[in-house]
Amino acid sequence: MRLTARISILVTLVALLSPPLPAQTRIATLAPLPTATPESVGFAAGALDKMDAGMQGLVDQKHMAGIVTLVARHGKVVQHKAYGVQSLETNTPMKTDTIARIYSMTKPVAGVAMMMLFEEGKWKPSDPIATHIPEFANLKVFAGEKDGVAILEAPAHPPTMGELMSHSAGFTYGLFGITPVDKLYQAANPLGQPSMQGMIDKLAQLPLLYQPGTRWVYSVSVDIQGYLVEKLSGKTFPEFLRTRLFEPLGMVDTGFTVPAEKLSRVATTYSWSRDKNALVPEPIDPNISKMPGLPSGGGGLYGTAPDYFRFAQMLLNGGELNGTRILKKDTVDMMRTNVLSAEVLNGNNGIGQARFSPAQGFGYDFAVVLDPDAAKRQVGKNSYWWWGIAGTWFWVDPTNDLLFVGIIQRRTGPPGAASHEEISRRVIAEALVRP
Repeated sequence: MRLTARISILVTLVALLSPPLPAQTRIATLAPLPTATPESVGFAAGALDKMDAGMQGLVDQKHMAGIVTLVARHGKVVQHKAYGVQSLETNTPMKTDTIARIYSMTKPVAGVAMMMLFEEGKWKPSDPIATHIPEFANLKVFAGEKDGVAILEAPAHPPTMGELMSHSAGFTYGLFGITPVDKLYQAANPLGQPSMQGMIDKLAQLPLLYQPGTRWVYSVSVDIQGYLVEKLSGKTFPEFLRTRLFEPLGMVDTGFTVPAEKLSRVATTYSWSRDKNALVPEPIDPNISKMPGLPSGGGGLYGTAPDYFRFAQMLLNGGELNGTRILKKDTVDMMRTNVLSAEVLNGNNGIGQARFSPAQGFGYDFAVVLDPDAAKRQVGKNSYWWWGIAGTWFWVDPTNDLLFVGIIQRRTGPPGAASHEEISRRVIAEALVRP
């Protein structure tokens, strides 16, 4: 037999006997990130290199373990780097595809799922929430206390789906407030229930914190949205996200669990210890590879910077990525349009950087920058953004056709430490020299 024929037969046998590559591996291989030089899309030569000094400086000062940054403009990735380590204990380097718990950056993802169902006619912003969740038909509003007993009143109007999408329906979290209603949430622990239905049953027994539409309070609203995705679609929330969003966009490392074969890529989460004057690790979830009974629409996802780039670029493109349409442009525009009333914008509402005013409002699961100078954010007008409790952050800037994704895993940092978010915004704003 001739040598070439033998080689051909051997190659064929290897192909037949080898197991097929997993679908995620094939997607990752077939869909590399689109790249370009910064200069080709309007950044000054070498200007984005200042990101290195800023981020590496935080690592060198031991204020951060590791950081990943990604900058894209006109659909092209022009900066994507990793700094530091994903684990101080093992000294494993941070990589551009390190997996992190993105916490509240899950919220915009859940919001997109809801808007997909909106396009299918499954709900309208004006619908009372109880139209779709009958358990909420008799919700009452907390109106104070008398002799230690809560005074409850009827809502001026039933909380609506639009208010649910904008944290203005009356719910709270129980995690950040100290009101009597927050204490009731802490005692009932709706997010600690073994199922989504259990969460809904607990919430149905709790009063609303305020009259619907009159305030903005960070809340379990997006966890309720996850429940609604299940009810309105007929699929579990994780299955809907996987089949309708993650797989079509090529988000191969995003989900509510991390498979055992990917655990080596998961970054450790840290908090700052004042006693030790250092970052200390938090325990790794022992059930990280097991699907939770209550997959949290408010903060349950793990993911990577490349995956979130694909999600954010889809939004920046008006709902489409690489020929796959997820949403109509008008629907994306709905999500990134402020829906808070003047009363709410001027009512000292918000949390952290998400303080609301005529300069910064809120749409459907995004904060929206209405006046960048007044909001003191170096981004284009109408940029929309959010972040996670372990420090992941992103924004989409339609005015300048750019986006940014940042990955860290740090809940709290040292007092007075430089802001990684401000560094990223400043570097990009100063580097951008042409439309």
